[in-house]
Amino acid sequence: MKRKQSKSSQWADHYTRQAKKERYPARSVYKLKEIQKKYQLIRKGDRVLDLGCAPGSWLLYAAEIVGDSGAVVGVDLQPVTQKMPRQVTVFTGDIFNPDEALRQCFEQRFQVVISDMAPNTTGNKDVDAARSFNLCEAALGLSETYLHSGGSFVCKIFQGEAFQSFSAMVKSRFNQQRIFKPQSSRKASKEIYLIGIGKNPIS
Repeated sequence: MKRKQSKSSQWADHYTRQAKKERYPARSVYKLKEIQKKYQLIRKGDRVLDLGCAPGSWLLYAAEIVGDSGAVVGVDLQPVTQKMPRQVTVFTGDIFNPDEALRQCFEQRFQVVISDMAPNTTGNKDVDAARSFNLCEAALGLSETYLHSGGSFVCKIFQGEAFQSFSAMVKSRFNQQRIFKPQSSRKASKEIYLIGIGKNPIS
């Protein structure tokens, strides 16, 4: 008699196994690796803001790139339990309602803002896309305030009616805008990444 697979084992794939082997807490690290390989957005010594950072794969990878001379700040509603290197600071909190400690951390600007935030999905693609758009707007708003001129922005969005609108918003704020679908994204996923390169100076 065949054993019933758990939900997690049903979703396990090459990237899941590779993440475990390389000691990353989630397969999502390979999405950022693909983006970094193509666009080289994060550099040694940079300050990086990681929104929706749990369980910590993007934090670890960004920390590898920036090295000891850089810094990575992560924010998520969920706590990050993975041990992090000393150049990483993690806040468990809400970007829509930041506490004083988080606001103080934001006072130092960043060279790169990355967002892998995703809403709790409902199964209704229109509702999920609308919720994703709200998170993307919030991430873009933070980049407007806390990203250095010339800095870069990476944001996951669910494809839907608001996609073109958000794409235009990114395009208007950056010198270059790119749309990227990582090979490591699951085939059934509606996620796609919008990338802004070279933030325009605030007029």
